[in-house]
Amino acid sequence: MKAYLAISYANRKHFDKEINALKIFFQSKNIDLLVFVDTYNFKPDQEQEMMQTAFQEMDSCAILIAELSTKSIGVGIEIGYAFAQKKPIFYLYNQESTYSTTAAGSATHIVNYKDAADLIRQLQFLFN
Repeated sequence: MKAYLAISYANRKHFDKEINALKIFFQSKNIDLLVFVDTYNFKPDQEQEMMQTAFQEMDSCAILIAELSTKSIGVGIEIGYAFAQKKPIFYLYNQESTYSTTAAGSATHIVNYKDAADLIRQLQFLFN
């Protein structure tokens, strides 16, 4: 099984602890976690190729993990695409951030976490 992690490219560097924890967690569940922004690098004029690649990768994934502690139009598009495909969507956001009604309205699971350890504790509950 494969999961797609949608996260803001511009703010990715602020989430190293969470992403590392997610990688370890999903590996323990035999789920490959694709962090799109870590796997691919596109130039500004490659927007169509970027989105085609994102959609192809999402097609091959069983679930979408959307980290939206920082607002991101791209992550919103990825949520919409996954929603249209009826894929489970896990909306993650830090307690210090703003709640997204749009993401929550599309999500099958909402995880409001304090830190990386709390994030994993909550996911353990959802994946058992």
